[in-house]
Amino acid sequence: MQALNLFPNVTADKPQPRMLGIAVIGREDMPVGLRIGADRTTVSPALVERFAAIPVACISDSMRRMTAGGATLRPIGKAKMAGPAITVKTAPGDNLMVHKAISMAQPGWVLVVDAGGDVTNAIIGERMVEVAADRGLAGIIINGAIRDADTLRQHALPVFAAGITHRGPYKNGPGEINYPIAIDGMVIEPGDLIVADDDGFVCVGIRDADEVVVAAEKKFASETNVSPVGEARTWIDETLKRLGCEFPEG
Repeated sequence: MQALNLFPNVTADKPQPRMLGIAVIGREDMPVGLRIGADRTTVSPALVERFAAIPVACISDSMRRMTAGGATLRPIGKAKMAGPAITVKTAPGDNLMVHKAISMAQPGWVLVVDAGGDVTNAIIGERMVEVAADRGLAGIIINGAIRDADTLRQHALPVFAAGITHRGPYKNGPGEINYPIAIDGMVIEPGDLIVADDDGFVCVGIRDADEVVVAAEKKFASETNVSPVGEARTWIDETLKRLGCEFPEG
């Protein structure tokens, strides 16, 4: 019987991989987890400006309330931001690729980091925010923790995070830049539009942005121009009756 070759790619000039249980680690051809993608097409500055004038709630309602970045990520100080995303996925507590992404980011972009939601170690602090602001970023969103909170609360650059801790980050990798990430089920691709205010943040896919902005502007205009006081409320009873609600007699 022919012996099963567990390592068909191993030759005399390649190191023997190490075994951990049944997994092979240390392969030279490992394609995922440490890579930087090319910049993607982004939404136009004119479209960003239109979205920036609309509350996030109206944008969310115009996307059937199916898209949200989760209620745990909150603004540390200023909240309002809008711009195309440069995405980072990093190991929890590690900010090596975040440093690299800030050095790559263009003015007006929003840095969005998926650090797994872990708040044990801070991903950014005052010094990195200063560099990001100097490069003209529109904002930073960290699905993880930050530190130097007192300074960031007063800073002009909006920063969202899942938590605050004094413990600093590691700089070992791995990580990815300009690849799709997901935060609380909301997928964010490089170049997608990020809009944020005190209610939270939302991602609008670049493919849908032209349609969503029209619907969101219409929604915002209707809420701005029509007072809720005195409007017809007959729909409440109509809905309850349709659901079979019992009403008191008389």
